[in-house]
Amino acid sequence: MSSVECPGLPGSWLNGWLAAVGATVLDSRIRLGWTAGRAPVAVLAAEGIDPVSALVASWPSEDALRDMPLADEREGVDPLGRSVPVEDFVARVRVTRGDPYSWTLSSTMTDLQLGDGGKVEHAPLDPPVPKGLTLFSRMLRVHALVQPTAERIADGLSGRAVRVQGNGLGFDLSRLGSLADSTDPQVEPMVELLAFFGLALFPVRGPGVAVNGKRSGRARAVQRGWKPKRDRNGSHFVWPVWRQLLDSSGIDALLDAWKPEPREAWQSLGVHAAWRTVEFQRRAERDPTRGFGAEPL
Repeated sequence: MSSVECPGLPGSWLNGWLAAVGATVLDSRIRLGWTAGRAPVAVLAAEGIDPVSALVASWPSEDALRDMPLADEREGVDPLGRSVPVEDFVARVRVTRGDPYSWTLSSTMTDLQLGDGGKVEHAPLDPPVPKGLTLFSRMLRVHALVQPTAERIADGLSGRAVRVQGNGLGFDLSRLGSLADSTDPQVEPMVELLAFFGLALFPVRGPGVAVNGKRSGRARAVQRGWKPKRDRNGSHFVWPVWRQLLDSSGIDALLDAWKPEPREAWQSLGVHAAWRTVEFQRRAERDPTRGFGAEPL
């Protein structure tokens, strides 16, 4: 195995963690583990090829991305905007069933929970952003900002890459500047694109159904990894880091087996640290800003 430590992808950073997972989704040869200690960082490994070279070889073209089921425009079906009628979602699922990127629909929206006017609900990791940009269009923007050379990928993994102005996918708290000035949001586009691929392991569904077959209240859509908060309303995303090198299927299995409690059971799965999201506190009810930071479990 050839391996590389990635200080640019610390386990305590939600987008960095998702990006590390996304690397295993983008290239099936890549395995992911994490360093031990107080500040774990990703370790990417691959057999017979350097992980950086593997990512360069697998980096998606714009044409490949525009052919995804989540694409705003797709031949034969109505466009998908931010507000998606359930009929349009069902039609898009029908024509793209079996597509290797079908997860781009199931990890961002669900028709098992409908909002006002029969519109599908979005995942917590597909938050609304100013101007109503879709997650797909946000992803295309960060893709256009990355030249997939070995040097550029290595800079991103090592944390040397320079951030650029932008909102990225729209949920990284670290993109936000000080509230005391007009600093523009700054993101690392390579990390943002890999984080998009990390969403493949986090499908979204509707809330549970009551015995009488009816859903009560205005429950939000549920995405894998989100757990109810203790003694508070709402939920937060929880994620672990582990010592062993796992491919995307292994990570998928570990996420099924791992639970935040009891802590004593973590060691049997190789898990040695975990975090939960802390949500950006909006300054006003109509403030569109979203962001998730982290605190250790």
